[in-house]
Amino acid sequence: MKKNLLLTLAILAIMLQVGCASQLVTPAVYETPEPTEPSATYEILEPTTIRVAALRGPTALGLLRLMDKQERGYAFNNYQFELLGSPDEVPPLLVRGEVDVAAVPGNLAAVLYNRLEGEIQALAVVTLGVLHVVDTTNEIHSIADLAGRIIFASGQGATPEFALNYVLIQNGLIPEEDVFVEFRAEQTEIAALLETGQAEVALLPEPFVSTALARIDNLRLALDLTEEWNQVQPDYGLIMSVVIARKEFLENNLEAVAIFMEEYAESIEFMTTSTSEGAQLAVDFGLIPGVDIAESALPRTHIVFLTGEEMKQNLIGFYNVLYNAEPASIGGELPEESFFFLP
Repeated sequence: MKKNLLLTLAILAIMLQVGCASQLVTPAVYETPEPTEPSATYEILEPTTIRVAALRGPTALGLLRLMDKQERGYAFNNYQFELLGSPDEVPPLLVRGEVDVAAVPGNLAAVLYNRLEGEIQALAVVTLGVLHVVDTTNEIHSIADLAGRIIFASGQGATPEFALNYVLIQNGLIPEEDVFVEFRAEQTEIAALLETGQAEVALLPEPFVSTALARIDNLRLALDLTEEWNQVQPDYGLIMSVVIARKEFLENNLEAVAIFMEEYAESIEFMTTSTSEGAQLAVDFGLIPGVDIAESALPRTHIVFLTGEEMKQNLIGFYNVLYNAEPASIGGELPEESFFFLP
């Protein structure tokens, strides 16, 4: 894996601080299933403790190999991971300084930046769209086929609602006139409605899609909302998850964050290329109930690792869509330049 600019700057910064007399320390490598060599040695006095929070589900999937490395003692830094059940749990932890880094929904990253008056920064985009349209009728093959339908979905007032509405409008369908959406609080409730025949069409995220497909015989995967988004907006992605850091922690631990970013990128590469092993990790950490379901879900979660200008341009475009739909969805204002961590 190529070293990115952030890592290069971090290594140079550490060399200036500790001098040539410091001992080179090479992080231990992950030994199973296939040992990998670290891309660089780090001139650093000792590993740094980094407290990392992520939401259960697709948001946390890219971290799983790094979490496993930490448990096995192969991670370079000392990571303390916490998996959360709701986005509402993240802000208090950041305000109290109990979390240093967090993987959160894309719109929440902007909300937190505005709410905390610029005291957080975006490090990377780590998940694109995980939303899919499923149906039990075998009649939905394009966005146009949604005309006159009732779609059951969760995420009212959040990214799922705004993303769906954007795609519908760009395809000439007016929400609540041509297409109707029934919102429910829980994905499991929607799956139950599909299973009992009370719902025919639904918008679900992975891994709930794969779980439902495994349980409901006549359910089929109709549309990938990410692909539909890309057709109407090819310049920037449908962003679901962003990694943010407290600005104070970032400024005081640049080299440790650089190493975290490299280990995170390696973890994401593993989860996207070693599907069987990644699926087992998803089961081991309790994110997905079965290996077969995990193997189906992983390729459809669109895990990525976008940093620097690529991250910035995608987020700017995405936030403009949300702002035009509902300014409150990103905290009332578009994030300023200082929101984007650009090494």
